[in-house]
Formats: sequence, C-alpha cells, structure tokens
Amino acid sequence: MKKHYSIATRGSSLALWQANHIKAQLEDLEDGLTVSLVIIKTKGDIIQDVPLSQVGGKGLFVKEIEEALLDGRADLAVHSIKDVPMVFPDGLILGCVPQREVCTDCFLSCRYPSLEALPEGAHVGTSSLRRQAQLLSLRPDLRVSSLRGNIDTRLRKLKEGLYDGIILASAGLKRLGLRAPHMQHIAPEVFLPAIGQGALGLECREDDYDLLVRLADLEDRSTRVCVDAERALLAGLDGGCQVPIAGHAELIDEETLVLKGLVAEVDGSNVFIAEKRSNASLAEKIGREIATELLDMGGRAILEKLYKQH
Repeated sequence: MKKHYSIATRGSSLALWQANHIKAQLEDLEDGLTVSLVIIKTKGDIIQDVPLSQVGGKGLFVKEIEEALLDGRADLAVHSIKDVPMVFPDGLILGCVPQREVCTDCFLSCRYPSLEALPEGAHVGTSSLRRQAQLLSLRPDLRVSSLRGNIDTRLRKLKEGLYDGIILASAGLKRLGLRAPHMQHIAPEVFLPAIGQGALGLECREDDYDLLVRLADLEDRSTRVCVDAERALLAGLDGGCQVPIAGHAELIDEETLVLKGLVAEVDGSNVFIAEKRSNASLAEKIGREIATELLDMGGRAILEKLYKQH
C-alpha cells in the first residue's frame, strides 16, 4: 500500500483547517504514512465581487480540484459537502463522509444579541439565497445584501460596521475558533441549514482501492445516512448553492431517520416545508419523496423562475 498521499484543497483558512484535520487523521492510522497538501484555486475563489446566485453553474468550488484528482496531481480532495454537486465526474466517487460538526447557522453582530433584537430596517449580510429567504420570512423588515469572501473577510466587514449582523455556518466558526461580540446559533427548527452543512466529503478516484480501505476507518455511518438523505432531496430539486433550498436530516435512533426540507421565495414571501420519518435504510428514497412533495406544494414554480433568471 502507498505510504504517501496528497490532498487537494482550496486555500482559505477554513479549507486548510479541514484538509489538515483529515491529514492528521490519516497519518494517525499507520506509522510511516504521510500526507501533503496541494492548494488549488477554484472559480468560486476567483470571482469574489458577484453574488453566488449570479455566477451560475454547479461545482463552483470543486471543479478545478476534481481535475487535479483526475490528472494525478492529488489523491484525495476534502470538501465541504454543501459545495459538492450530486453528480461526480467519471472515475471519481465520494469515498468517505467523516463525523459531522454542528450543522446550524449562526447570527453574529457587534451590537445586537440576536436576530430578534435587530431594529427595524437593520442591515444583514449573507452570501446565501437560502439564508436570505429565511431571514426575510422571519423579519421582512430587514435589509439583506450579498456578503462574499472567506470567513475572515466576512467577519472583518462586520467589525468595520458595514453590517448590523451577518449569518455564517456555525461549523466554520467552531473549527477556526472565531467569534464576534454577539453570537446566536439558530436551531434547525427555526432556520433550516444548507444541504450537508457541517459535514465533510472526501472525494477520490474510484479505482484507488488502497486509499478507500484507509478512508473506511474515517467513515461515520450516521453522518453518511443523513447526508445521503439531504443530497437526495437536493438532487430531486435539481438544486445548487444558487437557489433557496434547505434540508436537515437527523437519526433519532440507530434506524429512525427524520428529514425536513424547504423551498422558498427569495424575498421570504412564500416558504414551503415538508417533513418525513422513515427507516435509515431508505435515506435516499425519503429525500426524493420530500423533493416531489415540495415541488408539488409550489416549489416547482419558484425554482423554474430562478433557473430562468440565472
């Protein structure tokens, strides 16, 4: 078996933390096993002055990394699952889903302790139409505008007073140990997270059997089941990060899965939510069923309109 592997990763502080986290776990598996990082700049990293919903296309943060796997520059890629399209290029697979970090969104502010405490007309920044839609559904009086850049850049803009509050993924803040004067982690019951939020996906070549054997030691069944359900929901909606889709799956015991999905108007005026409970072995089936239910409730018209615009 090989004694050295290379991980392809984006160069942001969060991506590097995630890649180094997996590097350390792999190196702990076996004496003499070493792992190096290959930093790749993706289209999503290069285009910083345009909202994600206007950039268009899927795989904004993974395409160039997948090319490095296919041409042999790297053996493994560490992604945030929420950035990974449902369809993998020929020859690549999702080889491992490690244990998930917290999946919630977090409200951060220098002045206000919570979303509820924001004054009327307050300015909130987010890069996500999903977050924008749910924010405006809860607080239609807010002024929401696009906030791009890595996590450090977004926090800097908050501290410079450009926003009264911003919304970020709790997982990234926890992994990097970052804080703001006021932080409110918003429960999924109130604010549904992105598909796969807080989970990592380890992508590799499907014929790299030695690596797949090693990755099996990092696999977390509970996270894989939940991620499979959430991603099946996303696939059923033909969704990506450019549309207001949300989903959260949870194993309430070893075999009982609960999945909740959402499609919303960007302005929060219509929010459609569906929820189902099923056996964990039917994770992908329940995801597809909820997708169909959401489309029939009114989600189809919302998504068709957005796809035409972008």
